[in-house]
Amino acid sequence: MDRSPDTKLDSRNPLSRRNFFTTSMAGGLALATGSAVAAASTRTDDMLRAVGVTPSAVLGGAVDVDKLERVKVKLVAPPHVHAHEQATKAAPRVIEFRMVIEEKKIVVDEESGATMQAMTFDGSMPGPTMVVHEGDYVELTLVNPATNKLEHNIDFHAATGALGGAGLTKVAPGEQAILRFKADRTGVFIYHCAPEGMVAWHVVTGMSGTLMVLPRDGLKDTQGKSLSYDKVYTIGEFDLYIPKDENGNYKEYDTALESYGDTVEAMRGLIPSHIVFNGKVGALMGDGAMTAKVGESVLFIHASANRDTRPHLIGGHGDWVWETGKFDNPPEKGLETWFIRGGSAGAAFYTFKQPGVYAYVNHNLIEAFELGAAGHVKVEGKWNDDLMKQVAAPGPIPAK
Repeated sequence: MDRSPDTKLDSRNPLSRRNFFTTSMAGGLALATGSAVAAASTRTDDMLRAVGVTPSAVLGGAVDVDKLERVKVKLVAPPHVHAHEQATKAAPRVIEFRMVIEEKKIVVDEESGATMQAMTFDGSMPGPTMVVHEGDYVELTLVNPATNKLEHNIDFHAATGALGGAGLTKVAPGEQAILRFKADRTGVFIYHCAPEGMVAWHVVTGMSGTLMVLPRDGLKDTQGKSLSYDKVYTIGEFDLYIPKDENGNYKEYDTALESYGDTVEAMRGLIPSHIVFNGKVGALMGDGAMTAKVGESVLFIHASANRDTRPHLIGGHGDWVWETGKFDNPPEKGLETWFIRGGSAGAAFYTFKQPGVYAYVNHNLIEAFELGAAGHVKVEGKWNDDLMKQVAAPGPIPAK
């Protein structure tokens, strides 16, 4: 079979698509090998000097990473985010994460009985949010247990080289790999699985998450004033394509690989069976609802690895919104709805002023209320009549 770079890419031929990714990965690996020692940014050297640290032994201008402090972080399942500093005076560090790939059956919609053979990072949809600061090094141990059936990897949109790390992290069942890269730009970024020829299937079957790279001095508004959040939540939006049988009932499978053919056929129709937050209809409602108190500021990280979306907080706003998710760009102020491009993440900062249950939705309301892209924020506190008051309760129209 012809595997040359000139092989025509045909969307109907998964093998030719695989050639594209194989060629890209091979090129990325060659470049990675040829530039294993890359020049560190001037900004990172300045950060080191600012905290009284002379840049370590340098080879070709690169920081000697082995001499940096190491910090191990235990990840937590979304919508929660692991404990972290919002601003730091520490010198750049190596932040160590460990993530285990889990292939498992999940219930997508309890009402309809829809299930899916999901592929996940650390067992959750989305995968855990990782937080570091600009200039830090992310070091991830990616584990693919022998109990899994498929090969996986990880592509960090925040990283530079080798397909975002996908070319260096291909792990078969029973293997693990360790990837390290410098967080050289701030913002919230998608990461996702990107196996050759099966990228879309792995992404829409659960394998995406978020990395947040904070400025070392924290978040700022447009005037340079510091913004500090009391809580941070991750909302991962997924478009799902669960096949149906000839009677219109959702099909079930014993493994993800068994579902592959039917799922890809459903995917190519571009009509999702479900659009959900955090893996299932109602995942962020009831006991799973996000919480806050009046006066608390919350940072909402919203990620969508495949489709465009438009988050909206019913009854609230985005006081400050990084719509493209990049903190080096000034935030927009006072948005009612914001736009997240497919394959990216955004962040919205809001200080709650009223108690009650707020609906957090994709404001394509069909996708929110018919397909599942909705969640709740339960807010405790005292009601402010000045902001809103029921002047008269509903009742009969007075006679003239």
